[in-house]
Amino acid sequence: MILIIIFLLLDLKIIPMKNIMAFVFLLFGCVGLAQAPDAPFEIRGICIDAPEPKGLEEFLTFMENELAPNGINTLVLMVNFNYEYKSYPNLADQEALSKHDVKKLVRTAIKNNIRIIPHINLLGHQSWAGRLNNLLSKYPQFDETPSVKMPEEYKWPNEDGLYCKSYCPLHPDVHEVVFALVDELMEVFEADAFHAGMDEVFYIGMDDCSRCKGKNRAELFANEVTTIRNHLAAKNQELWIWGDRLLDGHTTGLGLWEASQNDTYAAIDMIPKDVVICDWHYEKAEPTAAIFAYKGVRVIACPWNKPDVTLAQLELIQSFRQNSNDTLKKRFLGVMQTVWSPAGRFLDQYYSDETKVTETENENAMGPVKSLKEMIRYLNTTE
Repeated sequence: MILIIIFLLLDLKIIPMKNIMAFVFLLFGCVGLAQAPDAPFEIRGICIDAPEPKGLEEFLTFMENELAPNGINTLVLMVNFNYEYKSYPNLADQEALSKHDVKKLVRTAIKNNIRIIPHINLLGHQSWAGRLNNLLSKYPQFDETPSVKMPEEYKWPNEDGLYCKSYCPLHPDVHEVVFALVDELMEVFEADAFHAGMDEVFYIGMDDCSRCKGKNRAELFANEVTTIRNHLAAKNQELWIWGDRLLDGHTTGLGLWEASQNDTYAAIDMIPKDVVICDWHYEKAEPTAAIFAYKGVRVIACPWNKPDVTLAQLELIQSFRQNSNDTLKKRFLGVMQTVWSPAGRFLDQYYSDETKVTETENENAMGPVKSLKEMIRYLNTTE
């Protein structure tokens, strides 16, 4: 194509022969600039459960020998109740990380230029299957749906619409408790950002709750995001959340898991613009990162267990950056692999001999491992 352009310009006498070499150098230079890779992703991350105390040393080795050499610079650790809290020791898991354990994580992260962002599920995910999680177990008065009892055998769908319980965001005492936990983690992890979860919130503004009944669900959700954000911002700390509740599940066709069908999606226009959105999609590389960027918030693409989808998400967010103006471009922060199994189990799979894994195990268990390796391969060969 370039040669055709040159011959055409010569034939039409638009460029004299004596200047043709200068033009060729200029043309090839411009092509090279146009195809040059964009600046590296700001966020090259992984989100995973914090290790149990017995698995701490193996996890530190994983950070040192696998994450750091492969350019992973952000580690969202889902701590939840896996820490020996001093403010509310009754909320800590029976086997939980000590302050000494956490400081080992912090030192390893600092040494390897990895930013740790601690995580506690706030608002939603206050139960799982047939059991309450620690907050509602110890403080049942915070329950948004007290009449919904935990089943002996959990099934979905069910008459109560129970996926995970939520706490009531308007309970006068709930933030005193959860913010004490947040502040402890932020201090012990020496962190500058906190991940509050807030995904898959099905129970919000429910008739069971005398405080929330009849209230606008988008406003309830946005107010809780803002309350958490303001608490952190007072200490110059940043809030991260999952993005599904901010997407319209009907209009987008994304349904009730990857997006909202209970009217919280309008909150996208009500939350502070400095909240970072973790945009997760696992079956297809949905182009929703562009929605968040156009709404004025920063966004991270988050794959899980399908390497081909991971690659498509990487290429999509890179394309968004390469084809956006400077204002939009800086809102596409990068990519973060998600892991939804205990850290110890994931490391067993990561270091396993893949040739000895059955096809079913390979698809179900090895998916996140292969997805992480595909993300690393792309980042280290493309950027």
